[in-house]
Amino acid sequence: MRRKLIAGNWKMNLTYKESEKLAKEITAKIEQKELNKVDVLLCPTFVSLGIVNKTIKDNDIKLGAQNISYENNGAFTGEVSAEILKSAGCEYVIIGHSERRSYFHESNAVINKKIKKAIEFALKPVFCVGESLIEREDEIYEGIIEKQITEGLTGIDAEQISEIVIAYEPVWAIGTGLNATPDQASQIHSFIRKVIQKLYNEKTANEILILYGGSVNEKNSAEMLSAEGIDGALIGGASLKSDDFAMIVKKAAQIK
Repeated sequence: MRRKLIAGNWKMNLTYKESEKLAKEITAKIEQKELNKVDVLLCPTFVSLGIVNKTIKDNDIKLGAQNISYENNGAFTGEVSAEILKSAGCEYVIIGHSERRSYFHESNAVINKKIKKAIEFALKPVFCVGESLIEREDEIYEGIIEKQITEGLTGIDAEQISEIVIAYEPVWAIGTGLNATPDQASQIHSFIRKVIQKLYNEKTANEILILYGGSVNEKNSAEMLSAEGIDGALIGGASLKSDDFAMIVKKAAQIK
């Protein structure tokens, strides 16, 4: 049985001290019995990785970054390497988030290079895929998602794919307050598994974690997380509120 993962993407929010405060609040509000059932991941800004890691290191909460360079080191001002992320305590890294794709024009080829670099350094990629509102309305979203997955995973073998988490994020539902219905999300999660099965095998498709990300909050989380094929959530705004985030984790832990 796949174990649920609840990931908080703090995006470009919170100062160093604010990040420390939120991490302390979250660790205080999430009980060990919940962490025994659900994996919890926090992804603060680069600047706050160290202080958040220090705050959560004695708990079972995991640390992740929001981006990674596909270069090892060198004259790449403003970039952050896999080795630097590992040294800060990261276990995971978000790759291919829709905001990186749209605002910073990251292509599937660039995302593929980042995934390969993360795996090389034993970081688990949270590989994001998803369609825009126009792509959904034009009913070409399955082709878009399949292309993102196929090109993003080029050169990734069956052993390496086991270290990857896929996050389906309908772009039209991110930060808009809109949300895919549980049936819509389940349908896409099922489609993603079929793509993975076609690229790899049935066992891999059945084992890979697929998260849902798109305006998940404490009010709709139980319904979304209970839907068929949804293995957790990649949470934005609600992850900045300790009460809401802790409640989502609690609800995830209660799902059988």
